[in-house]
Amino acid sequence: MIATTHPLRRTLSAFGIAAALVALGTHSAAATPTLDPTVASLAEYLTATAPTTPDGRPTAIADTGSSSGSGSGSSSRASDTIGEGPSMSAYLPAFAYGLLHPDAAPPKANRWDCKPTAAHPRPVVLLHGTWLNAYDTFSYLSPRLADAGHCVFTLNFGKSTLLEAGGLGAILPGRNGVGPMVESSGQVAAFIERVLAATGAEQVDIVGHSQGATIANHYLKFDGGQGKVATLVSFGGTHHGTSLLGIASLGRMINNAGIDILGFYRPIIGAANVEQAIGSPFYTTLNAGGDTVPGVHYTVVGSRYDEVMNPLDLGFLVAGPDATVDNITLQAGCEQDVSDHLTMMYSPRAASIALRALDPASGPELACTFNPWFFGGGGSL
Repeated sequence: MIATTHPLRRTLSAFGIAAALVALGTHSAAATPTLDPTVASLAEYLTATAPTTPDGRPTAIADTGSSSGSGSGSSSRASDTIGEGPSMSAYLPAFAYGLLHPDAAPPKANRWDCKPTAAHPRPVVLLHGTWLNAYDTFSYLSPRLADAGHCVFTLNFGKSTLLEAGGLGAILPGRNGVGPMVESSGQVAAFIERVLAATGAEQVDIVGHSQGATIANHYLKFDGGQGKVATLVSFGGTHHGTSLLGIASLGRMINNAGIDILGFYRPIIGAANVEQAIGSPFYTTLNAGGDTVPGVHYTVVGSRYDEVMNPLDLGFLVAGPDATVDNITLQAGCEQDVSDHLTMMYSPRAASIALRALDPASGPELACTFNPWFFGGGGSL
């Protein structure tokens, strides 16, 4: 989902949407809560007015015209990585390197001659999020997984141009994960088949960040992934959509008033971002049969400081038949880790959680270090 990493930016966005509501005359004869141009007011407005399911989750308010399929005519594609970039301990320098080397692999990934061992029989597939790429998401985690004995593989999926509904973010090099998510799921499915063929493994494990975790869920449910995945580790996964502190849900409320504001913004923010707004048709389809599939162990990690995947509980999963789920708040037992949506992938604690989830018997003790919000830093500035 969109990485809005500055409080002022979020407040200004909220102010603009609230102002649009006033200008468009969305006030009706029926009494509605006061809507002030602040993020807090938007959240209160949604709490008071949005319909909910019996378990308290917001429901779809309006159909934006997007769907879980690719019937819109937009298209996307995946690409292999080219070479390996250096290990990074913070997100911002990794982002800069990813702009200049948009198809670089994270360190020690995509070594196609890697063969799984008896201790680690399943290769690990890394899936990035929206407006990100394999390198800038996993340049910290990938070498740690490889050094622990895992075969690591990754790709850049959901590549799309502005004219293909990729949004303005697609103009920058290496801004992937912007195309329709069903198409991205198919690209991931094809890549995993290649990994299985190359390694001779029967199953893979997946580590997904943000949209990448949701793509993994879709692959498991609809693209032949059941039985081919043993473990899914999710960081900031948009499993039930995100409200972006209420802004996405407010957009659906404007749609319900008869103004297709999300459809208007689709060419700007991209198909995948519209689909990840809470209550979208994509999620109605994705979660209709429950959160999980049988035979998979899910480790789901969320951060209290995640400005994208919020409210926090929306990122957690409920275990269905023959599945197990560990929902973990990153700060539980480690308050000094203030990682946000992007920097959690540069958190020593997050890395240790992933290593333990992939190898419960031999995984490390959970690390606990300061990891700064927005900058990251692998436990230091």
